[in-house]
Amino acid sequence: MDSHERLLDVLRDRLGLKGTKEGCSTGDCGICAVIVDGRLVNSCLVLAIQARNKKVLTIEGVGTHANLHPLQQAFIKLNASQCGFCIPAMILTAKNLLDQNPSPTDDEIKRATRGILCRCTGYVKIIEAIKSAALEMRK
Repeated sequence: MDSHERLLDVLRDRLGLKGTKEGCSTGDCGICAVIVDGRLVNSCLVLAIQARNKKVLTIEGVGTHANLHPLQQAFIKLNASQCGFCIPAMILTAKNLLDQNPSPTDDEIKRATRGILCRCTGYVKIIEAIKSAALEMRK
């Protein structure tokens, strides 16, 4: 690992974790969001060396094909994704929110997701999916 490599590049190119997408490369769109030691970060702005010896969670670590995470189930059930490009970051953002606040209000969900650019859905179904998953996870 080179000291100047971005976390995004190491995840995608070296580790083959293609669920983390590259959007703007400037930290403005949030599409490359991952969770590092419980903190949501834009992986295009983090050097890989900064994540050394830390727990990095990508979409590949959230649920499995056989056992989807409640957020993944809700996004599918409520058709909360269209092109799907932003969905890995949305799900990680929502997971990070729900890990800290299992009963978020609509405004809290909107604040949490406002850093992820989605050009397809208008966020309504995304908010509904996050609320639905939050309810399911509290059961």
